[in-house]
Amino acid sequence: MAAHTLLNAFKTNTPAFGTWLTIGGFVHARSVARALVGLPQKQSWIMLDCEHGLLPLHPSGATEVIAAIHGVRDGPSALVRIPATGHGTGSGSEGVNWQIKYALDSGARGVLVPMVSTPSQAQEVVISSRFPPQGRRGFGSSYTQENWDIQTAGEYLNVANKSVIVLVQIETREGVQNVKAIAEVDGIDGLFIGPYDLSNALGYPPPSPDPHPEVEKVIQDILRVAHEAGKKCAMYCISGAQAARRAAEGFDMINVTSDVGAMQSGLAAEYKAAASV
Repeated sequence: MAAHTLLNAFKTNTPAFGTWLTIGGFVHARSVARALVGLPQKQSWIMLDCEHGLLPLHPSGATEVIAAIHGVRDGPSALVRIPATGHGTGSGSEGVNWQIKYALDSGARGVLVPMVSTPSQAQEVVISSRFPPQGRRGFGSSYTQENWDIQTAGEYLNVANKSVIVLVQIETREGVQNVKAIAEVDGIDGLFIGPYDLSNALGYPPPSPDPHPEVEKVIQDILRVAHEAGKKCAMYCISGAQAARRAAEGFDMINVTSDVGAMQSGLAAEYKAAASV
């Protein structure tokens, strides 16, 4: 099986730094993945943002991007944030269920579901992400194992439940109120904090670049609750300096930048340097 750098980081309690991917395309995704290989921090990951990014889940969109990322030797783990939110779980869970199915059948190493607010919603996410007996994920894709560098579908079936990472985002007022119960749901591997929607939901301005002090208190409480439940806690950041601070605070999985953000800041910095001569 190909490297699963994020899972390795979780097992060794090592901070894992990642990148938000918002644009599709095989060559683009491969270039981003290659940029992360050989860095001092090898526990890397890339999140395909199918919620707010320009990445389609299907047809072929996520599958080809994941193939590009996992085709890089010793490259990062590719995960997918699905478009559907946790609000769609429960009696109307079909949207979340099929999107998790598509993401995982595409070969993603894990899935992230936005705006999960109750333990029952979190439980639905787990059930949709795991094969029986732990869940009800359907089995039948003829190509998923190829994006895991596994020979047969049967071999993938044997490793999927213990290798696929299941994350839920805490970014609503109700999610904050229920965070302890959500963290305690068996099968949830970690809580991912979305500081922008969380700030909006709590009635505070979005981070600029850091969250409001009152929101920061909530963020630190989510971190504490996640670790008390034996789960990982992830944080979305927009810079290396911000990510380093969050790693020092004990966050397990930290976003550093996005593909578009890095491109824009890199271009701006180079042109600024050129113009200063």
